[in-house]
Amino acid sequence: MNIQIFGTKKCNDTKKAERFFKERGIKYQFIDIKEKGMSKGEFNSVAQVNGGLENMINWDGKDKDLLALIKYTADEDKLEKVLENPQVIKTPVVRNGKQSTLGYQPDIWKGWN
Repeated sequence: MNIQIFGTKKCNDTKKAERFFKERGIKYQFIDIKEKGMSKGEFNSVAQVNGGLENMINWDGKDKDLLALIKYTADEDKLEKVLENPQVIKTPVVRNGKQSTLGYQPDIWKGWN
């Protein structure tokens, strides 16, 4: 397994995801989404598996102004706005090769090889 966890140090679900893999002795790479963000390719591959760009966004996030701006941005510009503001992405984003999940999904991770 080649696990990557994209999240923030303050996110409880990200901490729970890290604990899940640690307890099972599974190595993972943590990427702080606020510091490094996601590349366009990474974001697109995760979005594709998880139902598209709209599903990648945490619409219940704190920054209501930014979320409103993204919501009403033209579709062709939405991706750029989200990549510029990675704090709006649902966390954790957990990747295992081509597989990925959004949020805390231990039942799905248990099935990964």
